[in-house]
Amino acid sequence: MSAVHNPFDLEGRIAVVTGANTGIGQAIALSLGRAGAAIVAVGRSPMDETQALVKETGARFHAIRADLGSIEPVKAIVAETVSIFGGLDILVNNAGIIRRADAIDFGEEDWDAVLGVNLKTAFFLSQAAARHMIGMGRGKIVNIASLLSFQGGIRVPSYTASKSGLAGVTRLLACEWAGKGINVNAIAPGYFVTNNTQALRADPDRNAAILARIPAGRWGDPADIGGTAVFLASTASDYVHGAVIPVDGGWLVR
Repeated sequence: MSAVHNPFDLEGRIAVVTGANTGIGQAIALSLGRAGAAIVAVGRSPMDETQALVKETGARFHAIRADLGSIEPVKAIVAETVSIFGGLDILVNNAGIIRRADAIDFGEEDWDAVLGVNLKTAFFLSQAAARHMIGMGRGKIVNIASLLSFQGGIRVPSYTASKSGLAGVTRLLACEWAGKGINVNAIAPGYFVTNNTQALRADPDRNAAILARIPAGRWGDPADIGGTAVFLASTASDYVHGAVIPVDGGWLVR
């Protein structure tokens, strides 16, 4: 009897995950590693903890230190990945930053910094990866969007603009690249326990208001993202193009 094919198996696949040193990026890298993918973790901070966790799964691991505040490193990231592991099958654009201030006071520097990392670099890294993937006739690109790809938010104008833009770019790239064998989709996390939400969780009133709106009754754990990332990175999602999948404990349906 032949073995049953597992559509979620990533054995032999090479995945680049940006912002993988902590939080959601680290959880995604770990989940992809457990599914069999080799992991290239990209970020400006040390990746020692992520490396230790991924290596416990038996997956191959390589770290690339890069400042994604500019697009300068994107070609080198793809080239180094291909050089080390012989290919690039999966790209997860997770790296992101946030700046908080009332819209009336929000400054240009904070606007440009957030749009640069969250949208501009994500687009150009996708472009660089796709140039390799098109030659193979297949590839998976997963963008980490946000609830603010659908909603307005409060005191985060550049973050809302970047995540709304990333959802739009996800759809555009799906339209252009689906016929070339590349799936471009996005995950929209809800309120998760990460560095970006520390200020919200530390504010008793905001924390209580957020929890009251989440049907699941809790903040998300970064591990809650992993299964969706594996789905979008695997052959199980081969006919899924341009989707933005909320993983939010039911926030958007409340």
